[in-house]
Amino acid sequence: MGVVSPNGIGREAYAAALREGRSGISPLAGMDTTGLRSSVAGQVRDFDPTSVMDASELRRVPRMVPLALCAAREAMEQSGLARWIESGTDLIERQRQVGVALGTGGGGLAFVEEQYRLHFTQHTASLYSIVAGTHGNLSSELSIALGLRGPSHVLSTGCTSSTDALGYAAMLVRSGTVPAMLVGGADAPISRCILIAFEKMRVISTRHWDNPAHASRPFSRDRDGFVLGEGAWMFVVEDADHAAARGARPLVELAGYGSTCDAYHRVQIAPDVVEPARAIEIALADAGTSKEEIGYVNLHGTGTELNDRLETAAVRKCFGPLADRIPMSSTKSMIGHPQGACGAAGVAATILGMQEGVFHPTINLEIPDPACDLDYIPVIARPHRADVTLCNCIAFGSKNSAIVLRRV
Repeated sequence: MGVVSPNGIGREAYAAALREGRSGISPLAGMDTTGLRSSVAGQVRDFDPTSVMDASELRRVPRMVPLALCAAREAMEQSGLARWIESGTDLIERQRQVGVALGTGGGGLAFVEEQYRLHFTQHTASLYSIVAGTHGNLSSELSIALGLRGPSHVLSTGCTSSTDALGYAAMLVRSGTVPAMLVGGADAPISRCILIAFEKMRVISTRHWDNPAHASRPFSRDRDGFVLGEGAWMFVVEDADHAAARGARPLVELAGYGSTCDAYHRVQIAPDVVEPARAIEIALADAGTSKEEIGYVNLHGTGTELNDRLETAAVRKCFGPLADRIPMSSTKSMIGHPQGACGAAGVAATILGMQEGVFHPTINLEIPDPACDLDYIPVIARPHRADVTLCNCIAFGSKNSAIVLRRV
């Protein structure tokens, strides 16, 4: 696992922040905020992109690339896969056995926005506008930097992007296409035009708080929208026998994956919540696990009125009376909503909770909402052992995805 998060850079810092309920949300910085109603974001502070890329290269890529590369290097190092590649007698053959699947929602949109600004104000633009602004090229940045010659693919399915990337990577490994994949999510969508568009959609928080850490309030009755975030969360997904042969110790088993589409609306969840519930059912069936075995659920939990209410209904539809005894929480309460990377952020948080026996809280859940009546682990982290867990994601375009993790 590798992490670059608004509330911690590196998996250990991320784990500590989650455990302590520490928010990474702060006043918007580094951009013109004139006329913006939204005033806070989950920005990654104290990150030096030159620690992973040459300064000359940084001008040619979106911000999400150095974020992703930093998290990817940590994941490759912790897994020992980088050392395994370099220790082989046939370097190229080992490089061919590792692919990349990157989930991103905004990709290079912020980079493209800057190019249009340069075009209209200075009548110029970067010659990298195409390769940096096209989503499909972004996984190649990781493949090139790390020398990985397996499949190199980008999945961009909105907020389910990194959940879908994990499911896709598992399919490639299970099929024998490659024994290992570097996979996860990265997004850096915090830009002026993107914020204005979300404001017009009335889905982003515009309430001004004396303490920005209070702004992201999933499931609390006084929530007023999500807080935009950024970051990268990357993993190595590997065939169990391949990992064992090289002496690697897995964090968890990626046991099941499910995905559906409501086919209902561009941005709204269908009110009958049939398809988000069915995505969870598919993931459970794929994992060969029962609903009774699920010991924790990491929720999408954005902080919008509609999403939180309908996700609660979907979980109840799937689990029935069992839903009342399952602890759940929203990682976004501490990091904001990093768009296509959010599923990977939740998976990372869930793995850390399984390892530590402590699951992070949903901070700022201070005013109960009768329509959101599950156990969201409010305010304070909870000691709890869970051997099988679920990570849920919901996206624009009526998309739903779920991942089941199992202790090994």
